[in-house]
Amino acid sequence: MNQKDMKQVMEKAEVLIEALPYIKNFNRKIIVVKYGGSAMSNEELQKNVIKDVTLLKLVGFKPIIVHGGGKEISRWVQKVGKEAEFVNGLRVTDEETMEIAEMVLSKVNKSLVTMVEELGVKAVGISGKDGGLLQVEKKYSDGKDIGFVGDIKKVDPKVLYDLLEKDFLPIVAPIGLDDAFQTYNINADDAACAIAKAVSAEKLAFLTDIEGLYKDMNDKSTFISRLTADDADKLIEEGYVGGGMLPKLNNCTQAIRNGVNRVHILDGRIPHCLLLEIFTNEGIGTAIVADEEQLNNI
Repeated sequence: MNQKDMKQVMEKAEVLIEALPYIKNFNRKIIVVKYGGSAMSNEELQKNVIKDVTLLKLVGFKPIIVHGGGKEISRWVQKVGKEAEFVNGLRVTDEETMEIAEMVLSKVNKSLVTMVEELGVKAVGISGKDGGLLQVEKKYSDGKDIGFVGDIKKVDPKVLYDLLEKDFLPIVAPIGLDDAFQTYNINADDAACAIAKAVSAEKLAFLTDIEGLYKDMNDKSTFISRLTADDADKLIEEGYVGGGMLPKLNNCTQAIRNGVNRVHILDGRIPHCLLLEIFTNEGIGTAIVADEEQLNNI
């Protein structure tokens, strides 16, 4: 073996050694991965995300995938001659749109199951309807009726625990039922956050279309790699966070204050972002923790 090849082999060994303490610390711990955005629309990135989650499973984690499908839903809505409408980032969902959303999410769900199974791991695709997982009530946006959009009022994680105990990887579509058994579409971020809280996940990872948090989105030098939930609240109060990131960050801090140990905001467009954040000392996204003590131990 020449010197160049030997160097490459040694670098691979160093990466494995760096990952070892993380594998040890998180062995048999639950991690919830919210998967959506551009990473879902690019086939190569989609495969990379599934490889990452499958690897987490194979090294001892207990991953749960909660996926979206908004762009694909919009595409199908347009196919039937309707115009996608949003209020404060939430899709206005009439009866026909609800039917399309459930169809599309089911298709996406089984596609992800197939990808996982191709890598040698057993997966089960479910929606929030199954086993009463996600129980909802009608959601309003600033008092406006936006149709069949659900606000999660209860999570019954028994079906997830059963699947994890039998060594399956659960993949969840964000659809739920109300008390009258009416079907509702659910924001995937909300679903991931609620599920992570219900199972007391060690980690909740949001795969997004941005690199992470910035104090000033126009100044790349203000990137924030690590912060506490209180720090995140201050950013919101001081007006540094807005748009689609505002509800996402609120979800993150709620998760932290309800038993989730750590929340990660990652750029799903970067290949293997999940592994780079979880298994390397530097990480590549933004991690949110409960307090300064945890911050110092990252």
